[in-house]
Amino acid sequence: MMQQEYQKYYVPAQSPWPIVGAVALFLIAVGAGNFVVEATKGESGYGSYVLLAGIVVLLVMLIGWFKNQIDESMSGLYSDQLGRSYRQGMSWFIFSEVMFFGAFFGALYYARFIAVPWLGGDSNNAMTNEVLWPGFEAMWPLVNTPGGITTQEMSPGGLPTINTIILLVSSVTLHFAHVGLEQNKRKQLTLMLGATILLGCGFLFLQVEEYIHAYRDLGLTLQSGIYGNTFFMLTGFHGMHVTLGTIILIVMFFRVLKGHFTPKEHFAFQAGSWYWHFVDVVWVMLFIFVYVL
Repeated sequence: MMQQEYQKYYVPAQSPWPIVGAVALFLIAVGAGNFVVEATKGESGYGSYVLLAGIVVLLVMLIGWFKNQIDESMSGLYSDQLGRSYRQGMSWFIFSEVMFFGAFFGALYYARFIAVPWLGGDSNNAMTNEVLWPGFEAMWPLVNTPGGITTQEMSPGGLPTINTIILLVSSVTLHFAHVGLEQNKRKQLTLMLGATILLGCGFLFLQVEEYIHAYRDLGLTLQSGIYGNTFFMLTGFHGMHVTLGTIILIVMFFRVLKGHFTPKEHFAFQAGSWYWHFVDVVWVMLFIFVYVL
């Protein structure tokens, strides 16, 4: 009888990084919440400082955790079985992100196609607009609020269109970087990955410019009712994901410069590629449903 051969399965030692990450996310949540409230009221408080502290702790966590993972991988501690576990974990993570954005798109759908028509008198609510909001017009986007604040909608032309093109091109450059890695063309890998990082940074820069334009020229702020809130909620969270994706790609870039990854062993690069393509797909949907329709 032949003896069954088992693969080794590396179990890492206890790590402080999960709890550090949890503390960072808690600080970010508390800081961001207070910062938004303070900005809405025109006050200055501790929200921005707590938010900054959370971001710093998060960056420390990412650096420390990435370093541990890279050291373990380069030490040959991983096996094919562990690689399959990583692939399953990354797949479930992206699925959770799909549900995350699905909830926000659902909120946008509810506000636009259910709440606004209901307030306008649809169904058996003929008197709703006169009782709750005199002079209310059931239209989207809502450019007037019950408090009398008037804003303008964000046009899909200009910066949003440029950013859409940037992200679509970045998916192409990242694909060719991946192809270069699989074919062991290190120069192509380095150039295309570097171009993707520059495109990601360009997207974030233009999104900041778009927010400045919204606040300064359009009066589109967090006080602009449901339209302003859904706009900044969807674009803001997407911007956070682009930021994280760019950080991941920068880490991959420096690993490439150090000679890491081979045509057969490069799941970390592949996982970062999956995440970036997912972020791009979300932006295309966001551009259509938030800016165009």
